[in-house]
Amino acid sequence: MKLLRYGPAGAEKPAMLDGEGVVRDLSGVVADIDGRVLSDEALARLRALDPKSLPAVGKPGRIGACVGGVGKLIAIGLNYSDHAAETGAEPPKEPIVFFKATSCICGPDDDVEIPRGSQKLDWEVELGFVIGRRAKYVSEAEALDHVAGYCVVNDVSERDFQIHRGGQWVKGKSHDTFGPIGPWLVTRDEVPDPQALRLWLEVDGERRQDGSTATMIFGVAHLVSYLSRFMTLHPGDVVTTGTPPGVGLGMKPEVYLKAGQTMRLGVEGLGEQRQRLVAAD
Repeated sequence: MKLLRYGPAGAEKPAMLDGEGVVRDLSGVVADIDGRVLSDEALARLRALDPKSLPAVGKPGRIGACVGGVGKLIAIGLNYSDHAAETGAEPPKEPIVFFKATSCICGPDDDVEIPRGSQKLDWEVELGFVIGRRAKYVSEAEALDHVAGYCVVNDVSERDFQIHRGGQWVKGKSHDTFGPIGPWLVTRDEVPDPQALRLWLEVDGERRQDGSTATMIFGVAHLVSYLSRFMTLHPGDVVTTGTPPGVGLGMKPEVYLKAGQTMRLGVEGLGEQRQRLVAAD
């Protein structure tokens, strides 16, 4: 099942994508696609609906982030062995965990802002997962039962802010629009193996990233279990799991994004995103 949210920013409506690619409005069934409807039981009720009984949305216009009311946006750094190598970093012995401000979340095709003073704006296609069931001290064997589904995330990063401005990475990760999520939340029954997905990214039609979640150092099940030792994961929390090689920081010489360029990216079975780069007001 593919769930989405459409409409103006801050006023998105819930919907599902039917088997023929038609967006079907869920406003008469649920208030939003958020933590309240992401349990296995709630998703089963949505799955049992006849999509043709729901209003068809002609052209939905703007697609919003596929989950609303996100409590935590957690990111994992240097989680691909080949990406760690391109940056010259040692592969981590434990997951590198950082946060992105939830105010950076935006729709998959919204413009991405270049912050004032930015010199090194970079791209990162990532597999994201959304928590569907409260997770605290969860074993790795039970971990995937706590995942509602998966989505595409672009972990947009300002490398100068991230690396050279002191303190934690969050400063280079949290500008408005640095967290495009979606287009769909694809429920976990449609993703039999999250460690066997191709993911890719292009800038102005040139392929920059082309990798596989098979090269993740710490897989989704491990991440759920690991994170749940340090914090309780709540329904609607989003975790973005790291990026494969091909980022601007890893190129020689380094290459970064400029206003007017376009990013296009996707994860196998989870849809595509497209963002235009614009200068921040």
